[in-house]
Parts: sequence; C-alpha cells; structure tokens
Amino acid sequence: MKRTILLHPDPRLKKTAQPVDDLSDELRTLADDMLKTMYEAPGIGLAAPQVGVLQRLIVLDCVKEEGAKPRPLVMFNPQVIASSDTENTYEEGCLSIPDQYADVTRPAEVDVHWIDRDGNAQEERFDGLWATCVQHEIDHLDGKLFIDYLKPLKRQLITRKMVKLKRELARG
Repeated sequence: MKRTILLHPDPRLKKTAQPVDDLSDELRTLADDMLKTMYEAPGIGLAAPQVGVLQRLIVLDCVKEEGAKPRPLVMFNPQVIASSDTENTYEEGCLSIPDQYADVTRPAEVDVHWIDRDGNAQEERFDGLWATCVQHEIDHLDGKLFIDYLKPLKRQLITRKMVKLKRELARG
C-alpha cells in the first residue's frame, strides 16, 4: 500500500524516532509499503518518520542505471559506526521537501550497522550516492532534514516555499 509522505514543515519530521525492539509483521509490511511509496514518488530513500511513523526504519535503493537490477535495502535501527575524513558534496533533495535542492557536504564513506527485515545484523561500507543517501535517511530518524545543513536564510526561503505549497495543496 502506498503511504502518504509528510511535507515539511510538519512537527513529526523534527522528532526523534524510537528504536525497533521487535520485528513484527506489521513493521515488515510498513517496510514494503515504504519501498512502494519511495519507488512511486520516485525517490532513492525514505524514512519511517516521513510517513508519520516514529520508528527507526529506513529504506533505500540508489541503483539508477537504466536496466540495472534494483537493490532495495530495508534497515531497522541503522547507525553509522564509522565515517571517512574525506567528504563529498551532493545536491540533495527530499520527498518531504519536493522540488527543493541544495548542496550538502557529508563524509564520503560510512560504515553502517543495521538489522535486516529477517532480524539479521548487517554491516556494510557505503560510498558515493549510497553514503549520502543512507546518512540523509538516518538524519530523518533523528529529526534532522537536509535543509538543517544550510545557512538560515536559504533554509527559511525553502520553508516559506513549502508552507505556500502546503496551502495550495490544502485548497485542492
């Protein structure tokens, strides 16, 4: 089932998500719904708080090459356990902040630990777009948006645009 993506500003996007203590069928269904929602948006990552669920769950798939096999990842309780000193700057966007983009600098490589949908502990090193995406999504679990990395004026400008968009959408 496709879920509704919350739009900034929404207080739920600024809250810290709770750790997942027990992998239930309900949470696995949520992960499946999130993947469907992400692909349809279209996007390369989605965090549970973006669909109004304050649980530490993210999904991502950064395979963008035409004809390449998708690589959907479901991560419960993901955490960065190591990051490189080298940094990369990518133009980031967010499904909760549609049509707004800005350069964000983050570590170029990160080692991430998480629990997969079967309850198994996983660990992997990510680089390039994957590293940026996984860090962006983990930020959502801590109530942080990519615009929080921007200078106040740029952040306020984007927030004002989003308030206007939400008003227009509410009018239908």
